[in-house]
Amino acid sequence: MASKTYLEHLAKVPLFTTCNRKELQKIARAADEVEIDAGRALVEQGAAGHEAFVIIEGQAVVRRNDQDVATLGPGQAFGELAILDGGPRTASVIATEPLRVLVLGQREFGALLDEVPGLGRKLLTTMARRVRALDEQIYD
Repeated sequence: MASKTYLEHLAKVPLFTTCNRKELQKIARAADEVEIDAGRALVEQGAAGHEAFVIIEGQAVVRRNDQDVATLGPGQAFGELAILDGGPRTASVIATEPLRVLVLGQREFGALLDEVPGLGRKLLTTMARRVRALDEQIYD
């Protein structure tokens, strides 16, 4: 059974906000927990992406074009686009202190979409809302 902490963190990930508890449990079971040392880059801007990360403990900095643009902590995620399209990373993420993260690979995520009816539709709805909100920010 997936830990309550995992489910709480996954429920905060924008891509998974429409998922019910059962779906979140399946996502948590498909993910691996990994510990990362401070100073290590988890992803590099421009590199192909094949996994998403959810921070359980610790902090990381998001760096884009050699500029720090955000700090991430418990309950925050990055790399969600990579599990959808495997495209290049839009930023680097570096652990600023030891991290404990859940890692969800593209292959495992694809299997979840096949296994859980309706999950794909929920994710498409969530992504459409995010695109719509970005569109409003840019053009309003």
